[in-house]
Amino acid sequence: MEYRQLGASGLRVPQLSFGAGTFGGRGELFGAWGTTDAVEARRLVDICLDAGVTLFDTADVYSGGASEEVLGAAIKGRRDRVLLSTKAGLPLGDGPADWGTSRSRLLKAVDDALRRLGTDHIDLFQLHAFDAGTPVEEVLSTLDGLVRSGKIRYTGISNFSGWQLMKSLAVADRYGYPRHTAHQVYYSLVGRDYEWELMPLAQDQGVGALVWSPLGWGRLTGKIRRGEPLPDGSRLHRTADYGPPVEEELLYRVVDALDKIAQETGKTVPQIALNWLLRRPTVSSVIIGARDEAQLRQNLGAVGWSLTPDQVARLDAASAKAAPYPYFPYERQEGFARLNPSPLGRP
Repeated sequence: MEYRQLGASGLRVPQLSFGAGTFGGRGELFGAWGTTDAVEARRLVDICLDAGVTLFDTADVYSGGASEEVLGAAIKGRRDRVLLSTKAGLPLGDGPADWGTSRSRLLKAVDDALRRLGTDHIDLFQLHAFDAGTPVEEVLSTLDGLVRSGKIRYTGISNFSGWQLMKSLAVADRYGYPRHTAHQVYYSLVGRDYEWELMPLAQDQGVGALVWSPLGWGRLTGKIRRGEPLPDGSRLHRTADYGPPVEEELLYRVVDALDKIAQETGKTVPQIALNWLLRRPTVSSVIIGARDEAQLRQNLGAVGWSLTPDQVARLDAASAKAAPYPYFPYERQEGFARLNPSPLGRP
């Protein structure tokens, strides 16, 4: 397993990390991914550690806290071998104190997460979404206190826009608060929006990407084919409307390219999709999930080999979309491209 710096921080993380969203299995959207209990979770953690996967990601909203509880039980007795990442900010209920990133909400969220995880510190604590109702200064001063107390080691964010992240970094610099070292983002072969604004920002500001849903919300598992219905048991039947939208023709174009490369390499479709992501600028770690041992072992097969430049170029072409404004001049006109070179090296 290759280990990478998390952005500009000193924290080294594995290129693949494990997402514990399938642990617990309570609730609707954030509990619909799996029902892994503590015994099964411990086995999955065993496999991860044997493969060098040491970073485990969860959130308070996953199964209403049950994911953190199950993960805590699964790592019991080996806390010193793992890195724990969790998130808070999305609603846990309808009460005024059940959502957001106010000082009172964050202090309670961290203490609750520590209790559920059975630990005295969180290695990476992330804001699950931007809270427009709380001043950035209040959020960051609270995180600063939590870092100083030793309850959290590094801070990050998830699902922020470019201006929201840049404002947070500017406030951190102004007052000497800890800078966010990670941005947990959606990025996949069928969802490359991250590249237009957030990737250049991350490269410039030293923020590492932790990639969630790298298989396009379950669309790049190798089970979806052009002209064929969704397979029985696919979670897309229940959750497709909640995930990132994907144009049908784009999906099939990418799947066709993945199938051809799978035939050439002997690798599976998801292994190829994950390997493509691992080559992208600013990506510190790709978060893989698994509902069982077989699925986990297959995803772990995404490392230890590389796609050829030609194969990467074909995947790039199959997954390409027209750039939105104000970015399209930079890929079409040489003068703009000269002023603002792309992290990906494209014109």
